[in-house]
Amino acid sequence: MKKTVLHLIVLFCMAAVVRTQGQIPLPEHPRPDFERAEWLNLNGEWHFTFDPAAAEKGVGDGLLSGFDLKIQVPFPWGSALSGVDNKGDIGFYGRNITVPDAWKGKRIFLIIGACEWNTDAWLDGAPLGNHRGGYTPFEFELTDRVRFGTPQTLVIRADDTPSENRLYGKQGYGDARGIWQTVYIEARGENFIDYTHFAPDIDRSVVKVETALDRLPAKNMQIRVRFKNGGQPDFIYPIRGKALKTKTQQFEIKLIDQRLWDLDDPWLYETEISLLAGEQTADCVNAYFGQRKIGVTKLPGEGYPYVALNNKPVYLQLTLDQSYHPEGFYTFPSDQFMRDEILLSKRLGLNGNRIHIKAEIPRKLYWADKLGLLIMADIPNWWGEPCDEAKKDWEYCMRQQVKRDFNHPSVFAWVDFNETWGLFTKTDDKGTRLYLPETQEWVRRMYLENKKLDPTRLVEDNSACNHDHVQTDLNTWHCYLPGYLWKGAIESAVKNTYVGSAWNFIGENRQDNAPMLNSECGNVWGYNGSTGDVDYTWDYHIMMNEFRANPLCAGWLYTEHHDVINEWNGYVRYDRSPKYDGLEAFVPGMTLADLHTLYYIAPQGDLCREARAGSTLEIPLFASFMTDRDPGALRLETSLAGWDALGNESLTKAASYPVTFKPYLHEFIAPAKVTLPEQKGLYVFRYELKTADGTTLGRNFSLFRVKEGKNPVTDRKTELVTIDPAQFGDARWTRKQWNVLDGLKVNGAGSGYFEYTVPWPKGVSLDETESVTLIFEASAKKLYGKDAEGGDNEDDGDYMRGKGLLDPSKNPNSYPMTDQQVFPSFVKISINGKASGAFPLADDPADHRGALSWFAQPQDGRLHEAGSYGYLIKVPVNLKALTEGQDILIRLETLDGVNGGIAVYGKDFGRYPLDPTLVFTGK
Repeated sequence: MKKTVLHLIVLFCMAAVVRTQGQIPLPEHPRPDFERAEWLNLNGEWHFTFDPAAAEKGVGDGLLSGFDLKIQVPFPWGSALSGVDNKGDIGFYGRNITVPDAWKGKRIFLIIGACEWNTDAWLDGAPLGNHRGGYTPFEFELTDRVRFGTPQTLVIRADDTPSENRLYGKQGYGDARGIWQTVYIEARGENFIDYTHFAPDIDRSVVKVETALDRLPAKNMQIRVRFKNGGQPDFIYPIRGKALKTKTQQFEIKLIDQRLWDLDDPWLYETEISLLAGEQTADCVNAYFGQRKIGVTKLPGEGYPYVALNNKPVYLQLTLDQSYHPEGFYTFPSDQFMRDEILLSKRLGLNGNRIHIKAEIPRKLYWADKLGLLIMADIPNWWGEPCDEAKKDWEYCMRQQVKRDFNHPSVFAWVDFNETWGLFTKTDDKGTRLYLPETQEWVRRMYLENKKLDPTRLVEDNSACNHDHVQTDLNTWHCYLPGYLWKGAIESAVKNTYVGSAWNFIGENRQDNAPMLNSECGNVWGYNGSTGDVDYTWDYHIMMNEFRANPLCAGWLYTEHHDVINEWNGYVRYDRSPKYDGLEAFVPGMTLADLHTLYYIAPQGDLCREARAGSTLEIPLFASFMTDRDPGALRLETSLAGWDALGNESLTKAASYPVTFKPYLHEFIAPAKVTLPEQKGLYVFRYELKTADGTTLGRNFSLFRVKEGKNPVTDRKTELVTIDPAQFGDARWTRKQWNVLDGLKVNGAGSGYFEYTVPWPKGVSLDETESVTLIFEASAKKLYGKDAEGGDNEDDGDYMRGKGLLDPSKNPNSYPMTDQQVFPSFVKISINGKASGAFPLADDPADHRGALSWFAQPQDGRLHEAGSYGYLIKVPVNLKALTEGQDILIRLETLDGVNGGIAVYGKDFGRYPLDPTLVFTGK
């Protein structure tokens, strides 16, 4: 079920070759929010070496002959897409560049989008400068050293020597060593635009503009803002009087019929900003902005504080985006890939990503702007103590990140720190670590400074997992739990949220009226030792029901967007291939997006619960409508489906009744009633919220396990003989045989068989028997690392920081979720030594469809093959193989030792509520 590391490498390297044949990697301008027309992309093949002597010679003679390697820029060395193995901490890049003759008379700059960590550069041996930092763009001026139209040698030295005091983030997933964003040169005027920031004020239909120049303006200078769309006339700002004494110019533009940027209509005003000197254009930059407002408002009808977009509350449904690529690490292989990252979140029905402790690549932010997805932007962290060096580097990065990304309307919040990383001080020889008051006050100052730099967004001091906020615009908390504990956790957060509460704050700090929301959640770290790779969707489903029933909690943030090397709880795999949740098996058409709908019906009670046969149940329903968009008349359609003790599926229409829409409705509606069948089985009660024209706005369901009840067959001519899967008489397997939860499921790995001896049923005459059928549930059985003989169930490496390639199946809780990588086997059935058929077992899957496996979990902080299930197999038995009155010998066998294996499921595990069963049908 899992893709191997080798498989991933081959897949992505092949894709990279296809993408880059005939063109340089990432050829697009890296800053569509700040783009000059005269620029030259330097991505592609560069000379490279780790040898400082060879590099020094190259700097001196310009021949680069000693550079013994070739590297693909901008991929960090050590990544597969770079073509260079990670064999050193200091790398040297070299290539020839030719500045076009047409750029004569202009100032020429080299811009490096990001480079770890300490960077020097030379042009024809002449030093250009030094930069310290690894996440934001920097530049060196080439003007005085340029020979226009002539090849010149450019050498860049990147010193990426590790230190606990430098910003590093989650680079344990793959070191972003050296250059990891686009390198380019561009031409500018003698005095040029350093930046232009647009600050929308939608309440006044204006946009405030701040343009910083490189030098003080001359008397005849003007700034012109030309709108390329939106029907807006050119705006001219003449620089006069006191404005001549400052490089920073500020003015407002009144917008005609302003068009707002929002999630459904992410309209961008495209502009051209020109610095004019008389009739001449001194500099010109293309930029854009979104006219939108970020703030806090009250949820109508409730009064709870919510994040607001354009003065309307937004229920935040976010995901933690590690923003990593298996073959490029921090760097994505193409612009299309970055676009698809945003589209994935949109398709899931999410409204935002949190870019986790990484300054995101601007083109990915561009796609969030273009497609309408909110972004929480983390500032990268360091892992040591809060020393002056680390603080200085962090503050520089924060300032540069705000400067670079100010015009991205998608970015709604800055997250200064995460889980207090880098803020603890060791206070004794025992390793005691404390978040000291003086560090808290520094964090407060940085929060206030961040707000001063960017008053258009919310700022969070620290995304808290230790209940240690100091001062913040967002009262967030982290929590990782099994599904069955989420109700209590959310209710506790709600109970402790009020103005003046000390909960979630440190020292004497207290809550104000900031929105309370979760900023990391899931089950991944909620089980003992973490989950490894499991079906995340079952616990997720429970968690969503609880969040939506508690509207004081203004949103949630699921960990995470995609798998990484040490966490396998992503919506998709690390290579972005899909996982399969199995929801459609319970409600046709249902996807994970139904758990994110704005029109949510949250059934109360356990997702799966035991119930009596024939009982009539009343299910409380909580309606959570997180919108003011009126869909018109609504109806809730309910139906009952299920599987009996032979795996037969049934469907009964239950009811349909009206639901009244109210904007931002959060209340209980009329409960749903259902009468369960008299037969034992597993039943699903479906809820579908529909408009008058039949459009489905949301789907959900509840499951009921009826253990005691009638058999599915009442015909006196039919006899059922059930077989406990753990009561095999013989089992021989080449790799291993073991049982799950005292035999609710039995596993055999490799080649081998299970053999069952079944007594002839009393009162059954073979002569009066029309047919005999064997029915059972089985799957393939892969031998995972945790189950291998002699396995220590431990992996080397730091799970939190991502050091090392880790095997997800070695985690004792792991049972890899269904995906595109299948593990097939087959089962050969023989009755009394005579072949009765052979059936393929397509996979060893685990997802929502393994509802009985989830229901059987003992809630002990561990997972026991949760979500695993098999395929329903029906085998006609040759009556000639039977002898009346004699035992029946059943063998389930596979001979495929490479893959192979068989798992046999009982009535309380897997997908179908049945033990292996012989069905004798009379004439």
